[in-house]
Amino acid sequence: MAPEYATSNPVAQPMVGAQGPLPPAAGHLGVSAPIALLPAEADARLRAVADELAAAPSRLQAFRSLDGRDIDALYVPRTPDAAYHDQIGQPGRYPFTRGVHVNMYRGKPWTMRMFAGFGTPEDTNRRFKFLLGQGQTGLSTAFDMPTLMGYDPDHAMSEGEVGREGTSVSHLLDMEALFGDIPLGDVTTSMTINAPAIVLLALYVAVAERQGVGYDRIAGTLQNDILKEFIAQKEWISPPRPSMRIIRDMLAFCTHKLPKWNTISISGYHIREAGATAVQELAFTLADGIGYVQAGIEAGLPVDRFAPRLSFFFDVHNDFFEEVAKFRAARRLWARIMKERFGATNPRSMMLRTHAQTAGVSLTAQQPLNNVVRTTWQALAAVLGGTQSLHTNSLDETYALPTESAAKLALRTQQLLLEESGVGNTVDPLAGSYFVEHLTDKMEEEALAYIRKIDDMGGIVRAIELGFPQKEIAESAFRFQQRVESGDRKIVGVNAHVEEQGDPIPLLHIDPEVERAQLARCRKVKHDRSADTVARCHAAIRAACKSGDNLVPPILDGVRNLVTLGEISDIFRQEFGVYRDPAFL
Repeated sequence: MAPEYATSNPVAQPMVGAQGPLPPAAGHLGVSAPIALLPAEADARLRAVADELAAAPSRLQAFRSLDGRDIDALYVPRTPDAAYHDQIGQPGRYPFTRGVHVNMYRGKPWTMRMFAGFGTPEDTNRRFKFLLGQGQTGLSTAFDMPTLMGYDPDHAMSEGEVGREGTSVSHLLDMEALFGDIPLGDVTTSMTINAPAIVLLALYVAVAERQGVGYDRIAGTLQNDILKEFIAQKEWISPPRPSMRIIRDMLAFCTHKLPKWNTISISGYHIREAGATAVQELAFTLADGIGYVQAGIEAGLPVDRFAPRLSFFFDVHNDFFEEVAKFRAARRLWARIMKERFGATNPRSMMLRTHAQTAGVSLTAQQPLNNVVRTTWQALAAVLGGTQSLHTNSLDETYALPTESAAKLALRTQQLLLEESGVGNTVDPLAGSYFVEHLTDKMEEEALAYIRKIDDMGGIVRAIELGFPQKEIAESAFRFQQRVESGDRKIVGVNAHVEEQGDPIPLLHIDPEVERAQLARCRKVKHDRSADTVARCHAAIRAACKSGDNLVPPILDGVRNLVTLGEISDIFRQEFGVYRDPAFL
């Protein structure tokens, strides 16, 4: 018997106009009366969800519209068919199309995790405390270019860049200052760092140790996605294969020692910002994820032991419905990959948990106040897509790092969405939309075609060595720019509704004293520490590089003894080589 209101593949076809009768109203499961609203012969799977929703915690006593109408937790077809359960299903259940938690934001809002970092560690510490005071619910750390590339402030390559596009961290005293008076056992911290990520992990653990925080309470996320660096962002130290060995060691250490730590945040964000399409972002990100899962397995880890701590990070661009569909397709495709390809049996291994950030590349220097509006609908798309945490960009980021007031407005954007829009009152409210379900299916199909092509090349590392994703992104970026320059793609303030005079806005300026202060502190640390101890630590790290032993323990011992990020990175350069971009065309 055909469903009265099917939201599955057979119905999710392109439609022209408003032809035909409207579908009957959907049935629903309400937290207040979940079973009474279902027919007696309702699918047992729906009844199980109803029971779970009835027992689930709720952040409000009742969810109502502005008119006072009760909003139920979940809306479903009256008579869902097999295709509905296979393709869309229920939240918190395989294939997770509708979300990774059964009650999503009714139980707990998404984490509002604003990216912050500039100047000295003390400067960023003050910004952290300001944002926490404004209602931010998680920390996210931006590092400067020398830190990202594995150089200390006293290196010649660092001149003029210290503290400019993020905060400067070189050694344990810097890291202690960064998190001064912030109890690491009570917050979750994200760190956007890749090539020297193993050093920042060790520094964070060492600070937690000094605070008396047990390993079982250290919670957060390390980006640590070196594959996307070779594809898009271009911040690396050593070639792909030794870089994957370092990540393998971190996976093993964190799986055994840090049960609440997300070892890798597999990142599509930078792939999209480099010019990829939404499908390319989805495909290359999941292909990277496949590479990391394979690395964990090759390290001897059971997939269900480490996969639950993998997380993701996606861009949220301007095409509203495409972005919503991308998140839904990503969850479904990843669940199938983990179950069918890797044999995962733990549902948490199949969950694609993701952070999202609004699209920095979509912001314009022209008419910068418009960026607030762009960020708002991008944030809305992320929430409707089911993100677990979100950063909203500030209006001034085309010019400089955000001012305090701009960062606060960006945070308020999320708070307004949560508190006033009603967008979090029901789970996956766009499910069943003919358009959204069609987009979800097509994005999954097209991303899977890319992944199969990468598999045929020998996997993502080999595809990167051949320059495949790099070339695909370059071509997409070129085509987009052609559309902008021809006027086919409109950007308000750039090629549409252009104004002669711009609106001046306040900007954040980094005092040159920042670099002088960080340089002086780095030199003092190197002068005051024990040379013999440092030499012993260097030798231990070098020996682990050569022997294949896990690198985390000697690096952790090294940072405890004030070995610097730059010194450890130099050992990697000497032992593993330095990667040079072949500039694929």
